[in-house]
Amino acid sequence: MKVGFIGLGAMGSAMASNLVAAGHAVTVWNRSEAATAPLASLGAKVARTPERAAQGEVLCSMLANDAAVRAVFLDSGLLDAMDPGTVHVNHATISVALARELADAHARRGIGYVAAPVFGRPDMAAAAKLNIVAAGKAAAIDTVRPLLQAMGSRIWPMGEAPERASVTKIAGNFMLATAIESMAEATALTRAYGVSAADFLEVMTSTLFASPAYQGYGKLIAEQRFKPAGFPLPLGFKDVGLAQAAAESARVPLPFAGVLRDSLLEALAGGDEDVDWSALALVAARRAHLDDRGDA
Repeated sequence: MKVGFIGLGAMGSAMASNLVAAGHAVTVWNRSEAATAPLASLGAKVARTPERAAQGEVLCSMLANDAAVRAVFLDSGLLDAMDPGTVHVNHATISVALARELADAHARRGIGYVAAPVFGRPDMAAAAKLNIVAAGKAAAIDTVRPLLQAMGSRIWPMGEAPERASVTKIAGNFMLATAIESMAEATALTRAYGVSAADFLEVMTSTLFASPAYQGYGKLIAEQRFKPAGFPLPLGFKDVGLAQAAAESARVPLPFAGVLRDSLLEALAGGDEDVDWSALALVAARRAHLDDRGDA
């Protein structure tokens, strides 16, 4: 299949690489051209403009946030340059409001739109083991299914309304953030009594919380391994904000979202810009003055 791919961060690069490996004819574009070099070495074509990347049957995109998606697809006129019948697969985690706006904008131009955000970190993307949440018209999803299968281990259908996939991703990230915050606070408590984060989390993630989310992030917290960031803390802050906005729109109280937002904001205020969001553990430790005590 002739495919375009826009957005070559850690996730996008891995996903596009798997499309190339699966035998698809992939053309890539990225705002920073340096990021296209590894894909070019694998056999992908490099487009000089987004419009040139959108000449295939399908255009995939993995951009950072609402502002980037809006700038590339709506403000730049890219949708107007795409041929009717093309399908756009948006893998970004975006707001419910923008998901609805994009669906309408695509429909007016006769362009298919599939919201397909993913669960998984860059290592899972590289291994083609992402869980992909997909929503859109059945025909559009059928068209892009071979691409989704090349990038993930399972596709989770969420119906035709694209915002359903977006809110599923937002809610899932909200749950991950709560797991990280609970481990951050709990390890601060145990450390205050001389029990190391590693010892405590080994018990918890081997028994009561023996699940991938707790085990993966628990290991990062135990090892204080917050760089390189698999999921940068600013993106976590963004996603909790998306959860709050979606909740407000539907009048769904999310009391704990405010706690998470403040913890993430505190981390950002402390200069933690380029760390993984599991670095919420540093915030909990600072609040308890554990570093001052020199505890484990």
